[in-house]
Amino acid sequence: MASPTNFLLHTFVWLALATTAFSLSPKFYDQVCPQALPAIKKIVHAAVHRERRMGASLLRLHFHDCFVNGCDGSLLLDSTATIDSEKNARANVNSTRGFEVIDQIKAEVDKICGRLVVSCADILAVAARDSVVALGGPSWKVRLGRRDSTTASKNLANSVLPSPFMDLPALINNFKNQGLNQRDLVALSGGHTIGLAQCFTFRNRTYNATNIDPAFAKERRATCPRDGGNTNLAPLDPTPARFDTSYFKNLVKKRGLLISDQALFNGGSTDDLVKTYSSNPEVFWNDFSKSMIKMGNIKPLTGKQGQIRVNCRKVNW
Repeated sequence: MASPTNFLLHTFVWLALATTAFSLSPKFYDQVCPQALPAIKKIVHAAVHRERRMGASLLRLHFHDCFVNGCDGSLLLDSTATIDSEKNARANVNSTRGFEVIDQIKAEVDKICGRLVVSCADILAVAARDSVVALGGPSWKVRLGRRDSTTASKNLANSVLPSPFMDLPALINNFKNQGLNQRDLVALSGGHTIGLAQCFTFRNRTYNATNIDPAFAKERRATCPRDGGNTNLAPLDPTPARFDTSYFKNLVKKRGLLISDQALFNGGSTDDLVKTYSSNPEVFWNDFSKSMIKMGNIKPLTGKQGQIRVNCRKVNW
């Protein structure tokens, strides 16, 4: 027979979960597993210390998860007979990475918490924030309490994830469909202040664009030939391992790597905001944090919706 103490503890845990289940909150795990967030931070910082590029990769996972039917961990699901994995979508295949870090985090938090409490979707959200901090960027209070999806959609990912070849109207519309405005678009695009891109994503701009600094184009062509070398990497800005405003300073100089980057500063409605961010790091950091919170609130599963996966790569059966 359970002791009164254990009964009261389980009742408290159930009430804590129940009272926070239907609204995301930074305090979601404060009572049910206060060790969870420090454990995530420790693993993320170690992973970024080993490979600085991993910070950008983990940030990108959260972004690509949220844009496909909400922030529900669907991106993490592997293909099965009934699931066509989003990992195989055009924007993700041979591109998204960091899944092994998420697996490591999941194993550790389940061990520390002693039970299934922390969702894979929440792990993605927290890991994104901790990655930005590890690379010298801002912090923000991540709202928590998401649950994990039991489905994924490669087709939906193909249709909704923004392309590096989009012009400004297409980008604005793409973000608008997610409930995000032009300020969110520019702020979140600032995530390209960290990380690298593959040659095939910027080849057309490098060889054919007119709104590009000639010296920059020549520099990029050196590692991105007209034919072949599709996976050759180039930095998205001059300081790809530091979260700063170099990305925006580059755009003002017509040194954006991707078509979708330079589209933000090309005589359109977002030019002024790019200039503001290029010279005001605090404004960029503040807006980036707000937009990350906003993006993290896209269609979360809460309460009894979805599940808390045992393995982030598989649906519980």
